[in-house]
Amino acid sequence: MNGAAPAAIAGRRGGCQQRSGGRRSPVRPAPAPAPPPMAAGRRAPPEPGGGPVLLQGIFGAGPSAGGAACALALTARELQVRRPGGSPGGSAGPDAALRLADCVGSAAFPAAAAAACFSLVCYPRRGPRWGPPARQRLERTFRVCGGPDAESNLRIAQAWSRAIRELAAPAVPTQDGDSYGVLPRPCRALVLLNPQSGAGRALEDFQAVVQPMLAEADIATTVFVTERPHHAHEKVRDEDLSQWDTLVVMAGDGLLFEVVNGLMERPDWEDIMKKPLCILPGGSGNALAASINHYAGNDHVAKKKLLTNCTFILCKGLHTQMDLVSLSTASGKRLFSFLGFGWGFISDVDIDSEKYRRLGNARFTLGTLQCLAKLRVYQGRLSYLPAVPEQGTPPAPRDPHAPVTNGQAGHILLPAGTEAAGALPADSLLVPLCQPVPAHWTVVPEEEFVSVYAIYQSHLGTNLLMAPAAQLHDGCIHLFYLRAGISRVALLKLFLAMAKGTHLDLNCPHLHYVPVRAFRLEPRAAAGIMTVDGEALACEPVQGQIHSRLCRVLSGS
Repeated sequence: MNGAAPAAIAGRRGGCQQRSGGRRSPVRPAPAPAPPPMAAGRRAPPEPGGGPVLLQGIFGAGPSAGGAACALALTARELQVRRPGGSPGGSAGPDAALRLADCVGSAAFPAAAAAACFSLVCYPRRGPRWGPPARQRLERTFRVCGGPDAESNLRIAQAWSRAIRELAAPAVPTQDGDSYGVLPRPCRALVLLNPQSGAGRALEDFQAVVQPMLAEADIATTVFVTERPHHAHEKVRDEDLSQWDTLVVMAGDGLLFEVVNGLMERPDWEDIMKKPLCILPGGSGNALAASINHYAGNDHVAKKKLLTNCTFILCKGLHTQMDLVSLSTASGKRLFSFLGFGWGFISDVDIDSEKYRRLGNARFTLGTLQCLAKLRVYQGRLSYLPAVPEQGTPPAPRDPHAPVTNGQAGHILLPAGTEAAGALPADSLLVPLCQPVPAHWTVVPEEEFVSVYAIYQSHLGTNLLMAPAAQLHDGCIHLFYLRAGISRVALLKLFLAMAKGTHLDLNCPHLHYVPVRAFRLEPRAAAGIMTVDGEALACEPVQGQIHSRLCRVLSGS
């Protein structure tokens, strides 16, 4: 705790007594009290798994006078609640251990009769009889009334609340090569919300689910509701964003694609991309939200349960780095992508099902069945730079001055690391699209495909675990391509297995997967739909390469 710990209150009347050992200071436990109830002034012993007790006391349960007395013991990991004479239990009733890892906020406030209260709000996982556990709100309030006056009681309540907030803040991991951070408190968030995304419930869900949780976590929001395509792109490209600590997107993946590319068009993109981004699922596919939920170790959930999980991650505030992929097209466009690039069947389903977006995620099921009925084959040349050199391929050249392109014909960039201030990162693994790929690349011999998809996250959609091995910053593009000749039944089996991430276990001879650092796709004709992060592109030659740790995202792990 900040400052000196409050002194112990001697009186026991009203069930309110408190004693402090200082924040995070190891305390020597006294011998176990005998018999219960706990004697006045005796330090609570550490409980199994809780660690040393940092604060302990007896307070009233609930904000009203006359509530039953509760003995509290605060450790670095939990708040233990028990009635004097009871024993710690695992329920959320009078005998409970409230995990601080589940806590999003705590507050202290005055109460009637010269008393004060402190409360904490947690979102523990609770499992239904069937289905995966989901986070559910739990608020507990405790009444402090043992001090000599209202001011003393409020100081005690504030000390407990402050200690709970500090201990509930996530510890920043110290893994080699990883860079983590935590949002400040209080925190200011700019929320970019598309009310038309998905089933059209984003604004309603934000007000009902997200806004109350953020208020509990001391995160103040400024909500920007988009009114047209590219509105968010223009907002983040042109606005002074220094007043906000994080940018939150409440929509589908397409709006985050707008935001990322708007930020990358700023002259101060290098600094602004250090500002953490957050995705809250408000669309149909919600692939990045599902991926982050997966990385955080949560069970697969959808709809409001997924929204609650992602909002909880925002409330905790832990963020880390994320890879982006730079895509260059033959027409001169350069785009930055966080999710994936596709051509063929998967992109057909994504775009053709747009007319069913009011169905939510069910639109993809309907779109898949329709595209299966009219299964198409696309002709083109696919090349890639494998993440691990394949047997028989020549080694990569070591010339650091090899020319690279930004997607504009004949435009040569400087080698990586020598760019001018404010210049976008160089595509040092690529050569201009008008030139053959380097000799150390692999060219796929087949030129007829049902689908090509390069993904950099684990999930292609809420219910599609396409790349189970993917991570936020693994420096890798997970390239899947499906050769022509596959039957409709086999293709349907692949997509059904993808719901659990077991599609590669089917050993389908038409499905190929290879981790790569860069790729190039050259369609034979302008046929078929191309997509980037779920947004449609004109069908033309395109190539891309991974750029490691180019932005930051709220991650939860």
